[in-house]
Amino acid sequence: MQETEYQVICGTVSQIVFQNEENGYAVIRLTANDGEEVTATGYIPGLGLGEELTLCGKWVTHPSYGEQFTADSFERHLPETAQGIADYLGSGIIKGIGPRLAKKIAETFGEQTFDILQNEPERLGEIRGITPQKARSIGKQFTEMSEMRLLMDFLTENGLPVWLTPRLYKRLGVVAMDALTENPYLLCDEYYEIDFSLADALALNLGLSRLSDERIDAGLIYTMTFNLSNGHTFIPIEKLVVAACSLLSDDEVEVEQERVLNSIIRLEMRATIVREQIAGRDAVYLRQMYEAEDFLAGFLKDLAAKHYSYDFNLDELLDVLSEDIEVQYAPLQRKAIIQAAQCGVSILTGGPGTGKTTTVRGMLRIFESLGLQVVLAAPTGRAAKRLSELCDMEAKTIHRLLEAGYGNGGKLSFQRGLTNPLDCDVVVLDEVSMVDISLMQALLAAMPNGARLVLVGDADQLPPVGPGNFLRDMILSGKIPVTQLTEIFRQAQKSDIVMNAHAINQGQSPVPSGKDGDFFIIRKADPASVIKTVTELCKNRLPSYYGLNPSQIQVLSPSRRQGAGTMQLNRSLQEALNPESPEKQEKRFGDIIFREGDRVMQIRNNYDIIWERVDNHEQGTGMFNGDVGEILQIFPSQECLIVKFDDKLATYTFDMLDELELAYAMTVHKAQGSEFEAVIVALSNSISKRLLTRNILYTAITRAKKLLVIVGSQDVLNTMVHTNNKSRRYSALKARMNSEEV
Repeated sequence: MQETEYQVICGTVSQIVFQNEENGYAVIRLTANDGEEVTATGYIPGLGLGEELTLCGKWVTHPSYGEQFTADSFERHLPETAQGIADYLGSGIIKGIGPRLAKKIAETFGEQTFDILQNEPERLGEIRGITPQKARSIGKQFTEMSEMRLLMDFLTENGLPVWLTPRLYKRLGVVAMDALTENPYLLCDEYYEIDFSLADALALNLGLSRLSDERIDAGLIYTMTFNLSNGHTFIPIEKLVVAACSLLSDDEVEVEQERVLNSIIRLEMRATIVREQIAGRDAVYLRQMYEAEDFLAGFLKDLAAKHYSYDFNLDELLDVLSEDIEVQYAPLQRKAIIQAAQCGVSILTGGPGTGKTTTVRGMLRIFESLGLQVVLAAPTGRAAKRLSELCDMEAKTIHRLLEAGYGNGGKLSFQRGLTNPLDCDVVVLDEVSMVDISLMQALLAAMPNGARLVLVGDADQLPPVGPGNFLRDMILSGKIPVTQLTEIFRQAQKSDIVMNAHAINQGQSPVPSGKDGDFFIIRKADPASVIKTVTELCKNRLPSYYGLNPSQIQVLSPSRRQGAGTMQLNRSLQEALNPESPEKQEKRFGDIIFREGDRVMQIRNNYDIIWERVDNHEQGTGMFNGDVGEILQIFPSQECLIVKFDDKLATYTFDMLDELELAYAMTVHKAQGSEFEAVIVALSNSISKRLLTRNILYTAITRAKKLLVIVGSQDVLNTMVHTNNKSRRYSALKARMNSEEV
């Protein structure tokens, strides 16, 4: 694909091929002033036929799609001629006006049409067929469109992305521009996905003082919100003050700590934040994090206090059940199964090969014999699918179980909760180490009275991406019955993957297998050599020697960009496994080329994506972070592509491609909760030290079922084995579990 220098083109919108109402992305046909028809793309919300546009951007030449103009900025003007006005109103931009009625309106009012729609909409009643009610509706819609155009101009003039327009208008309506002018820092809400620096620049452009209370408050909240992604549920006050001062200070002004301390007092009085002495810290919370911790501690302590007794012997019942399926449970497995039947909440943990799955199956059998209705859940789609296959019972993602969707203002909401609980007696949750406290709060809030909870996971794996370290805190609290499986069963002992995983967890270096083993190390150091070797393994060596299809091989890396990161690996693997071909459509999106046949991954939860099952055409909505699929078809003219996720077909318009990335290689974090036939771990040098940890290596190795190959530097491998610095997270859940006040 070739791009030219920036140019300006002017013309009239003659066709709207595609427009996304959520973010304003559009694909249009433009009749340029010289009479030429061109295709243009860009974020231009609320477009109508006949509009006159001045676009600034680049010509892009694609081998399949030809020339198209990609606009980075624009100016727009409503049409002035009767025909242009008729085309504009008749393009579907206002509900209730079709081409025929649009022509009547334009012929009746001529160049005054837009002024009448804005200021005297009741005059539309002069036209036969338009009732007073319909006239008011048309006027209201036109006023809203005018407000959106003004908001769009305001954003453009202040250097803010125009795609914010629909989001702002959806949440704030006609007062959006006034609200922004009054408080530019409302853009710091995570809903808008805007960096503090952009909101700050707008505020300063509007004349707000660098030392204003509004700026200090916004910077403090932004600092706390940003640190949720680092896993912290609270920040010690002394660290928060220093971080906020650093964010807010620049060459022109230095914000003193006293101002931030005053901000903490203000925000605490407004109940935006909560300050509390706990876990030996002067802790400052965002209110929702405080409420999540407080709720979880209270709920789980209540669950832990519940015990169930029976007028028969559970051990004898388990003996009968195990005889039927000829399974001999080890003592710790029996303990966990009996514990799950007797306790309101229990935890099952252990590494690979210790029999967690067999134990969970035993729990399900005893629950069934007790007449209890069980639901299985996991945090990701792949983890839920794996749990379903292992237990021969449907498992759902937590989001699907809770019937997730978007509420008012575009915020995540759940249909299931305190007033509409789940219909079950037991919730069994797998891969608990991945679940943050906000999602756990939502799940527990949806549990019906008297229901039991079984938590299953490996506490030595990576903590969740979101705030908290729930599983580890629960185990360390000592308040919940825990069974840790430690015995590696004989069959698992034959796997060097399993044995090396346990060795690494004990701080011992892994030992490669012999010729017929399943654990290998290929020593390469520099990124180029690692990428070359990984690519050769995927394309030729592993398929040739082990009969593996490349789709069964998953490449993992600790990093995205550093060393042999996933971005560099994906480019090389795509070229080797799915090269450019005249028979395959492709679409460039930023730095990524998406091609038919590519393996791709959904990288954020989207509850609105529509899918259809291949076998029975059942329809549903929602694709989730970590779901992996294959691009089946790309349709350039319709500006969309179809991805197959297991048995589901999902359609993505081109403006949604920021939700996908290539998945020949993925980060270890993204792979958590999944298993693959074969795994290659790329460990080149030049990786940040913060990623060279034992739990990242342990998590990567335990993703492999039958074959594990490490390609990388021996020094990097040694560093990871001996670095047991689990990232520190500020969390007081353990302390709350041990507090008598909760």
